[in-house]
Amino acid sequence: MNYKIFLGVLLAFAIASCSPSGHENEKHDEHEGHDHSEKTEAHEEHEEVKFQYTAYSPNFELFAEADAFIVGEKANVLSHFSILPDFKAVEKGKITITLSVNGKEIKQTLDEPTRKGIYSFDIQPETQGKGKLTFEIVNDKGTFEVVVPEVTVFTNDEEAQEASEKVVVSKTNTTVFTKEQSWKIEFATTLPTSEPFGQVIKTTALVQSSQGSEVVVSAKTNGIVLFNSGEVLEGRNVSAGQSLFSVSAGNFADNNISVKYTEAKSNFEKAIADYERSKELAKDKIVSEKDLLVAKNLYETTKAHYDNLSKNFTASGQTIASPQSGYIKQVFVKNGAYVEAGQPIAVVSQNKSLILAAEVPLKYAPVLANIKTANIRSMNDSRTFSLEQLKGKIVSYGKAANSDNYLIPVCVEIQNNGIFVAGSFVEMYLKTFSNNQALVIPKTSLLEEQGSYFVWVQISPELFEKREVLVGGTDGINTEIKKGIIANERVVSRGAMLIKLAQATGTLDAHSGHVH
Repeated sequence: MNYKIFLGVLLAFAIASCSPSGHENEKHDEHEGHDHSEKTEAHEEHEEVKFQYTAYSPNFELFAEADAFIVGEKANVLSHFSILPDFKAVEKGKITITLSVNGKEIKQTLDEPTRKGIYSFDIQPETQGKGKLTFEIVNDKGTFEVVVPEVTVFTNDEEAQEASEKVVVSKTNTTVFTKEQSWKIEFATTLPTSEPFGQVIKTTALVQSSQGSEVVVSAKTNGIVLFNSGEVLEGRNVSAGQSLFSVSAGNFADNNISVKYTEAKSNFEKAIADYERSKELAKDKIVSEKDLLVAKNLYETTKAHYDNLSKNFTASGQTIASPQSGYIKQVFVKNGAYVEAGQPIAVVSQNKSLILAAEVPLKYAPVLANIKTANIRSMNDSRTFSLEQLKGKIVSYGKAANSDNYLIPVCVEIQNNGIFVAGSFVEMYLKTFSNNQALVIPKTSLLEEQGSYFVWVQISPELFEKREVLVGGTDGINTEIKKGIIANERVVSRGAMLIKLAQATGTLDAHSGHVH
């Protein structure tokens, strides 16, 4: 299939799957919560006046589309509630709306959503003037409040019409992406933050087991190594003291450990018998003190030799047990192979902590002492973690360059969270300390097009402006923004690509929105 045709089909499918069924361009039925059939004759003479309100609390996002508040007239407030920080629709809970103007309050309570995430309130103001809207949310997690700090109740339609005409909403390079669409995907918005942002060194690191968590299991004698059936498999969990191998000298003529063990046992048994006899004879002065001391010395020497062999060997050879709990990381020999004393047989690792070994160019040597933390990105699933999340620390950095590649080593230790595998590679962003404040946004907010970077700036929770930004450094989680947005402009941090697809396919035009 032609690549461009395939891409077009893929984009259309992605947006179609996110498009809500109730967003036809002309109208919705009243059960979908987006169509208001009751209109006054005065409203029918001109375009119906609507006002939009957006408010945030630590737990909820509110986006409301409301009729103009006019004294004595019923106004519908179509309210969209999203749970933070996941920006998913509120599916249950009792919500009370309160319009407060000049000390007078008008309330309405809905015990459940009109539709998933949407509560459709109808209130009739009684007093003209400035006021506020308060939404009290009661669910199984407690009672919460979202406040729209300023609303206006007008005396007539003309005042409302005049006020609405003064509200200018930018439609330049904007795309409609409804709450129903955003609720169906991984979506979030956030405000830029101002924080210290120093130099960032991006590099690649090799994941290694830390030195204290690995133990090499070695043969203590020459012989044939035999695996315990079903126990010696790479990746298999083992416990401390668990038998893994045996090394047998078999029928070897030279340096046969079985012969040495038998000889040591025999010498020990003879020495203990001679010593016991000498002690009895010494009581009757038949054996001199000197002879008794010689017998005792021979007994202690043969006992030490025999005890040393019996701890590690039997008559059939050496038994090798795991020195610690963990898993078998690597096996160096095959079953039945000949090994010599001191030869490594396997590695047992606890895998609790890992070392990330990286190398950086010489030009960064002056700032290595200022490295305070790091972010680590897994190449397998593209997840990024801070050093604090992994309970890690900067272990060391080289004071000289390697002679073979002229790079300086940097080592970071982290706790293994199960994501990283020894022997693999990760991307690492080494962060230096700085007092300079920078405006930063999540890296996931950025879209790249032909070398330029863009973000989606929220005009309203259903209208987004595509805006070019000038980026600085990135630490794998956040990116410095030098130009293009300001601190109080909310940007899309998750789901930016699907808004781009919505713009590219034109599934919704910029004037469709919600029809009332």
